Amino acid sequence: MPAMQVISLQSGSNGNCIYVEAGGVRLLFDAGISGRQAESRLAARGRDIAAVDAVLISHDHRDHVRCAGVFQRKFGMPVYATRRTIEAADAYCDLGVMTDVRYFEAGGGLRFGEVVVETIPTPHDGVDGVAFVVDDGHRRLGILTDLGHVFDGLTSVVQSLDAVVLESNYDPAMLASGSYPESLKRRIRGPRGHLSNLDSAELLSRAAGGPLRWACLAHLSAENNTPQLALNCHQSVLGLRLPLHVASRYEPSLVLEV
Repeated sequence: MPAMQVISLQSGSNGNCIYVEAGGVRLLFDAGISGRQAESRLAARGRDIAAVDAVLISHDHRDHVRCAGVFQRKFGMPVYATRRTIEAADAYCDLGVMTDVRYFEAGGGLRFGEVVVETIPTPHDGVDGVAFVVDDGHRRLGILTDLGHVFDGLTSVVQSLDAVVLESNYDPAMLASGSYPESLKRRIRGPRGHLSNLDSAELLSRAAGGPLRWACLAHLSAENNTPQLALNCHQSVLGLRLPLHVASRYEPSLVLEV
């Protein structure tokens, strides 16, 4: 079985999109960057966006969904999302006409050939949001961002994975001393916001020593985090037990293999 391949095309509040190739299936997760960006960044890693089988949307926030309509119309790929996600997003993103939207229920599974994508409901403050696990029958990859908090069952999900793209959104000290209004700070660190670096590191620590081969830290805040702070925090908790990558807000990652 060929390796599962993962490319973060962009990750952060300025737009999110992740490419996964597994079992002969090519999928995009989220559509928060332009069609031109997605096409050129995939091409830079030797991939053709025209070969992508579908785009799956995690939730209705603009940085994850704003170009779903463009992806569908320009590249002919079906859009998979919950009905409530599309209805909420269309109200403020103007997704445009989409002729191929395939709805799923949060918590259910989707099959693409031999690949199953599990959808995991999250307590993040989007409408009907989900995280994803991609299972090709040999390996399991988690795409776990915009999680809200470390909710019941999340640790066991991470412990079942061979690799994970995991939210590591903010450094608590930077958030506390930063310029955001207090209401936004409460939202970010609250139970429907985001995981901090330490939240993420402690979650990974509970899975280190199992099948997990690497973690890619994702959705880092531009205002309240830095890649080095995120890495330092994780390394202080994990030591050298797990290889770590950081998904950029501005450019595609290398091709990560599982």
